[in-house]
Amino acid sequence: MNAKELLKTFETRIKTDTLSADDTGNFHFHLSGEGGGDFTVELKNKKVKVKEGLNGTPTCEIKAKAEDYLALEKGELSPQWAFMMGKVKVSNLSELMRFASYFTKLK
Repeated sequence: MNAKELLKTFETRIKTDTLSADDTGNFHFHLSGEGGGDFTVELKNKKVKVKEGLNGTPTCEIKAKAEDYLALEKGELSPQWAFMMGKVKVSNLSELMRFASYFTKLK
């Protein structure tokens, strides 16, 4: 699985029962290296859409190597370690934590 495929899983991993119509967000993922790219993940109307490229004004930007982001999602890299070591950079940590709470863990 590469970063694009992983981000696409957001569309099916969202816990819609935890969302209200007011829960929105626009997340820009900048994932460098093989299997990476720039992606926009939009949360709106209790749905998530993943698009290639950067669209709209982000509420949060996430920058990482594609391999580090995959390891983070798979539980192979500690979030605390990733942030402390600068492997993952986030413009708005509280927004990302709120966003992450809407999804089931990757299996």
